[in-house]
Parts: sequence; structure tokens; C-alpha cells
Amino acid sequence: MNDFKEFSSSEELAQNLAQNIALILEDSIKAYGQATLLVSGGNTPKLFFQKLSEINIAWKKVTIGLVDERWLENDSKDSNAFLVQERLLINFAKEARFVGLYVKGVSASSAQKICSKIYEKEFERTDVLVLGMGTDGHTASLFPNNERLKEAYDLTNDNFCICIEPKTAPYERMSLTLRKVLEAKNIILHIEGKEKLEVYRSAIEAKDIYKYPVSSVLNQTGKKIEVYYS
Repeated sequence: MNDFKEFSSSEELAQNLAQNIALILEDSIKAYGQATLLVSGGNTPKLFFQKLSEINIAWKKVTIGLVDERWLENDSKDSNAFLVQERLLINFAKEARFVGLYVKGVSASSAQKICSKIYEKEFERTDVLVLGMGTDGHTASLFPNNERLKEAYDLTNDNFCICIEPKTAPYERMSLTLRKVLEAKNIILHIEGKEKLEVYRSAIEAKDIYKYPVSSVLNQTGKKIEVYYS
């Protein structure tokens, strides 16, 4: 079940998405004394990150992590950690706690269990998870027709993370498994542009989770996904 929200501009979308997530985080802080947020990388969330950072909530009680990461040092400009530090952990949000996926000195394949253990502890309850989507239908670092998708999709696989080596994109990656994505309390897909809208529509209609990995999230029976589009 998808709740599709369309906005007239990236600015309007970013503002609404930021306000919605801030409210969820505030509610969680009131209920549990803390809140958790998992975000994706790429160009699409940059404005949303900026807007969210400008909202004054109890950021000291918020832990932020990543849906996926390129296997690069955190100070590499191609890493999602760098993007989050530059675009989200600023303004009021600079007080939030960030937990990255990259483990220094360890290969991505060797770090799978390490990352899973860290994220299981830090994000046992994920209040909000924001996904992106590529024009090839990938989400997180779950890329089309990848040899590790079957393991990533296995809902009996209780590992938080899985190492993925894309055939159509650079760098080894660490990604959340489908099970851990779906366990998030609130799941949001953030997409922009006509090309991605067409991919989104194809993914829903085709329901081929190997051709369109985003389908593995969007077509779950009884799971509400909020879709923000401009």
C-alpha cells in the first residue's frame, strides 16, 4: 500500500518531507527518550537534508545512520557519510549522533557481520527510513539482477547488512537487507523527475523484484510506504 504525495517543486517536497520526519522524530523522543533515522545518499536528498537540519528538535537524542554506503573512507567525497556530514549534520542537526557503515581497514565482504552487529545495536528500532531510487530501479544498494539479491531479499535472513558489488556502478557497497528495511516503523521513498516517476510506475506494475529491486519494498502486502515525488 503506497501513499503517493506529489509536490509542485523540489523546494515544496523538501520542506514537507523535513517537517513530517521532524514530527516523527519528536514523537519518538517523547515516547522513548530517543529517535533513529536512516537515510540514503545521492543528489536527490540534498535539499531535504538542508531543510531538516534547520528544524529545531532535540537532535542530541537522535541517532542517524545510512541505508547503504559505498566502501570508501568517510571523508571521501563519493561516500554517503561525507554527504550526510556536509548536508545534514549542520545547523541544529549538528548535535545528532551519526553512525556510519564503513569499517576502516576491512574489506566490505569481511565487514558484513561487523556492520550487522553495529547496526542491530544502534537501530534495533528504526523510527524513519528514507529510500532513494535509481533510474535502473535500484534502491539502497540493491541493484537489478545482482547475484546477491536472493540473499538480500530472504526475509528469514536476520542479518542487518549485506555486501553488494554492483555490475553497473562503481565501488563495493554495504546495504541493508530487505528484512531490515521493512522493519522500519516509517518507510519513505523520495523520488524526483519524470524519468524516475516512469520507473516507479513500471516497478509497481511489473512486480519483478529482480529487474526492479525497489519493487521488493513497494509491493509488500500490508506495508504502508509513503512516496514523496516532485
